[in-house]
Amino acid sequence: MRQVKLGLWGPSVSEVCFGSLAISPLQGRVTEGEGTSVLRYALEQGVNWIDTAEIYDNYSQIAEAIKGHEDVRIISKSYSVTAAEMRQSIEKARTALNRDTLDFFLLHEQESALTLKGHSRAWEELLRAKEKGIVRWIGISTHAVAGVRAGALQPGLDVIHPILNYEGLGIIDGTLPEMLEAIAFAAELGIGIYAMKVFGGGHLAHDPEKAVDFVRNISGVQAMALGMSSREEVDYNLRLLAGKDIPTILRDKVRHRERKLYIADWCQGCGRCLEACPQGALELKDLVAVVDAKKCVLCGYCGRVCPHFCLKIV
Repeated sequence: MRQVKLGLWGPSVSEVCFGSLAISPLQGRVTEGEGTSVLRYALEQGVNWIDTAEIYDNYSQIAEAIKGHEDVRIISKSYSVTAAEMRQSIEKARTALNRDTLDFFLLHEQESALTLKGHSRAWEELLRAKEKGIVRWIGISTHAVAGVRAGALQPGLDVIHPILNYEGLGIIDGTLPEMLEAIAFAAELGIGIYAMKVFGGGHLAHDPEKAVDFVRNISGVQAMALGMSSREEVDYNLRLLAGKDIPTILRDKVRHRERKLYIADWCQGCGRCLEACPQGALELKDLVAVVDAKKCVLCGYCGRVCPHFCLKIV
């Protein structure tokens, strides 16, 4: 598998990062054991880094999958605001992943310079962890143009994980050209860039070749995280990136199945899901939650906060 260097001072990694949200309890596509098996299979095929987050609640799954693959790098993320919260998040990851040193740790879903200012104590703690050698590289994930620009200027930042696809789906504050300009700005500063939501949360999976080629042809973007929940998806994506023919039988097995956010009829209209949705895809109508399917990127974050278990990706 093609290896790339993540920015000027980042490590060499496979072009594909395994996006573990797809096998996590947050999305619930597969059982924990099935997800572990898929992840281990991807590592055996040459994928050598994994994207996760504290919110995904799958550290134990990853720890099991990477046994025998000690060189695999792991990226995690946290919503921590204070220094104490960040220390707790880092120690939780170190303990659960059985690693003294974490490869990457990011602030999750930063939107702008103002958001980063609000998380300044947590960022300072990340810098201290980096100085101590507890974390090797630090950065942010973001769905925002302003987040990329602000992150690029953040002292000590090594990597940015932005939302990026050929339709600009999921960008919360601007256009695709504006996102490309922001990414180019960050890349000029030597920052590592690996893209998320390449398939737009499934909305662009009908033309995976176009989706992958678009990201690969953007100067400054070195890699991409792809969510995979079956061995067939791993084989399909890796053959696609390698420029190999994809057998019809494999295409048929991973043929795009339309997925959506299901909201049960017992919704109480509490509104917590609206606050958790980074895309603004949810609203209350007649005291129940409804989703704008065009805005929804099927992340599943809303379901995590629902006290009545009303929301699920199906």
